[in-house]
Amino acid sequence: MTKKEIIEIVAERTNLNKNLTKAIVECVLDVFIEILAQEKRIEVRNFGVFKVKRTPARVGRNPVTKEAADVPARNIIQFKAGKYMKELVAKEEPAQP
Repeated sequence: MTKKEIIEIVAERTNLNKNLTKAIVECVLDVFIEILAQEKRIEVRNFGVFKVKRTPARVGRNPVTKEAADVPARNIIQFKAGKYMKELVAKEEPAQP
C-alpha cells in the first residue's frame, strides 16, 4: 500500500477531494515525524505506539569478507501494535500473491 492509495481511500470514505485529503494525510505524517524527533514517543489509541530507541555502538561483521567494522550508535524507530490492531490482524486471512 502506498501513500497515494491511502489518500484515495480516505478521500472516498470522507467525501473530500483528493487534493485536500493529500494535504491532510501529509500534514499528519509530518506531525508524526516532528513529534518523534522532539518527544521520542507517539501513542495512538487502538493503533499502537511509536517510539525512538537508541541502539549502542557495536562491532559488526561484513558477511562476505568476515571483516570487522565499527557500527556507530544510532536512533531507530520501534512500533508496537495496539490491542485492537493485533486482534483485527490476527482474524484476517493472509493475502494470496
